[in-house]
Amino acid sequence: MPLAPSQPAPKPQPTASEVDAVAGLLAGRRWVALTGAGLSTDSGIPDYRGPDARPTHPIQYGDFIRHADARRRYWARSMMGYRSFGAAAPNPGHTALAELGAPVITQNVDGLHSAAGSTDVVDLHGLIERVVCLDCGDLTTRLALQERLEAANPQVTGEIPAGDAELRPDGDADIADPVDFVVVPCASCGGTLKPDVVFFGENVPRDRVDAAYALVDSADALLVAGSSLTVMSGLRFARHVVKAGKPLVIINHGPTRADDLAALKVEAGTSQTLTGVLAALTRTRTPAGNREPTGLAARMHPPGCGTRGVPAS
Repeated sequence: MPLAPSQPAPKPQPTASEVDAVAGLLAGRRWVALTGAGLSTDSGIPDYRGPDARPTHPIQYGDFIRHADARRRYWARSMMGYRSFGAAAPNPGHTALAELGAPVITQNVDGLHSAAGSTDVVDLHGLIERVVCLDCGDLTTRLALQERLEAANPQVTGEIPAGDAELRPDGDADIADPVDFVVVPCASCGGTLKPDVVFFGENVPRDRVDAAYALVDSADALLVAGSSLTVMSGLRFARHVVKAGKPLVIINHGPTRADDLAALKVEAGTSQTLTGVLAALTRTRTPAGNREPTGLAARMHPPGCGTRGVPAS
């Protein structure tokens, strides 16, 4: 049954000087954003490791592959969680990055950066909206699978409003497991279905890692937003940019593994800080990113100007 709604403690607000300091480090530079689960908490999706995170035991890749019971538990929780997870919408932090035109490397699987309008996104850990067959490789949508799961399990009822469930960042919910839950097979070959996301204990595909490194190498700075950088899939990019002599800026409510490497650390909410940075960079006519700016950033520049506010060559 659904848990009672939980309200996380308000995140600290950034000071004006902190916002200006972030904007000052990014102004005039080509930069890329690396985002984690802390950026999506304002969309009703909790994180694993933030100060308000509750203890949880996410699915392990090896367990999912080897044990039918583990797959049953995952898909039962996922069917319930998707009713909330699928309703999540971009928050002001996602929108600010999209408005600034910043390329994004995200550890999140919710697809909210693209939904907010960001066009240069590396979904490092995959997307919850895709489902892959482990036997034939067929890719289908999570919505289509949801319809099949609902039809096969009419006994699993109830609706969990976004933000009310004990949702997890990989799209399932912390609820009791129905023992009679039916796991549907691949519609093409009858094989085993898995969400097209990187589980704990699973390797990130090499092509995504290479694409992320390419973005970092083409940038002059890296902004980390909402990630504790606990796992190496994100931490390696922070270490890489610092080793290259480029500034690392971190916005996170809580400690990270790269705090000692950062040129600047802001201990505050990501949405509040990023919207402030957007406003500050708008005032100084300095949008960000490696592509043409969009939204407010695009309107800051007259025709014929490049993304740093100087005439395009």
